[in-house]
Amino acid sequence: MHIAIIGNGISGVTAARFIRKLSDHKITLISAETDYFFSRTALMYIYMGHMRFEDTQPYEPWFWKKNRIDLLRAYVEKVDTQNKQLHFAKGKPSISYDKLIIACGSKPNRFGWPGQYLDNVHGLYSYQDLEAMEKASAEGIKRAVIVGGGLIGIEMAEMFHARHIPVTFLVREGSYWNGVLPYEESQMINRHIIENHIDLRLKTELKEIVDDGTGKVKAITTNKGETIDCQFVGLTAGVSPNIKFLEGSGIETQRGILVNEYLETNIPDVYAIGDCSQHSNPKPGRRPIEAVWYTGRMMGETLAYTICGQRTAYDPGIWFNSAKFFDIEYQIYGTVLARAPENHQSIYWEHSDGRKAIRIVYDNKNGAILGFHLMGVRYRHEVCEKWLREQTHIEQVLQNLSLANFDPEFYKQYEQDLLTIYNQQSGKNLVLKKKRSWNQVFSFLKS
Repeated sequence: MHIAIIGNGISGVTAARFIRKLSDHKITLISAETDYFFSRTALMYIYMGHMRFEDTQPYEPWFWKKNRIDLLRAYVEKVDTQNKQLHFAKGKPSISYDKLIIACGSKPNRFGWPGQYLDNVHGLYSYQDLEAMEKASAEGIKRAVIVGGGLIGIEMAEMFHARHIPVTFLVREGSYWNGVLPYEESQMINRHIIENHIDLRLKTELKEIVDDGTGKVKAITTNKGETIDCQFVGLTAGVSPNIKFLEGSGIETQRGILVNEYLETNIPDVYAIGDCSQHSNPKPGRRPIEAVWYTGRMMGETLAYTICGQRTAYDPGIWFNSAKFFDIEYQIYGTVLARAPENHQSIYWEHSDGRKAIRIVYDNKNGAILGFHLMGVRYRHEVCEKWLREQTHIEQVLQNLSLANFDPEFYKQYEQDLLTIYNQQSGKNLVLKKKRSWNQVFSFLKS
């Protein structure tokens, strides 16, 4: 059986690796982006000089041949599901498949702004985007304007900042990423962006990208009537599934490729995973499209079992994400909403330096823990997940918070501060249990 996989990102590569572990099927991994799989989240570190491109490739070039995974550098122009064929651009010969996995990822959003296709207008998603940033930087950028207040936008701002290129950051909302971050955390990141000498413009939208007369960026105008001179515009107002090439294929799409709980499309033997997939019936509290690295990896592994005869439903588990806002690390486990419903009660602690914060969310009706939100502080993933999975009572969590310390020997602990806040809110007098050794943490996780 021949399995063709469109896309060599984390989803497609994970599917290929696990299919090989489970079977001897012929596998072809197709990508027009790069010859080999690389860590997309590491693009910024290449530009900043912390890594070389080859350092971002988890597998040596010989890995693919040794594991009998054929690599094809090509752009899929058309999917013929009736005849089970893939047609490529630039006259490359078509290939046939028995089963098709579509893992083609996302593309940066463009909302019809005048000038959005000028030279030096790019997102930060592909290796080609990185190359464009390098080329423009070498030509001499006096200022970059970044449009969109999400994680990719702040990464691009940090990249330019690392090379001492001034940045103006346009954020449509009244506070950075306030559709995701609660108020206090959003305000913290606003301050941190400004502390890093980024020109943060809140409640400001892009109106037009101005041509310099040669097809390159000269300036942008905003909805407030301002003109800002710049030589590069970063479009980071989110991403959307990269599925235009599927038109006429018969594969059902909405925003993304519609799949069921087994990651199957409406066409037999065609599947979709990763950023490009849209779940018809997502789990409660989860979004139909989740463009996150770890969910893409989970989908790839899950689908491999189905492809190899062990039909397995996809279960995303407990929500987790992590990122970095310049110097502030960010982690979330479980449910922490920007606009919490009535039954969500928070314990929020913020350090006097304004760069560390912990929010613990629980259900005020039954006390069950709902989520952890961490800024500049690390907690153990496994410990938090166990508490969330078992719906542990908030008081038990608070008294045992030392179990969650990522590395208590090297990181200052703030458990007592959180317990004090809870005692003040509840009128109780709970006492923190003593610090735990790694053996005690291990025993807790095994229990």
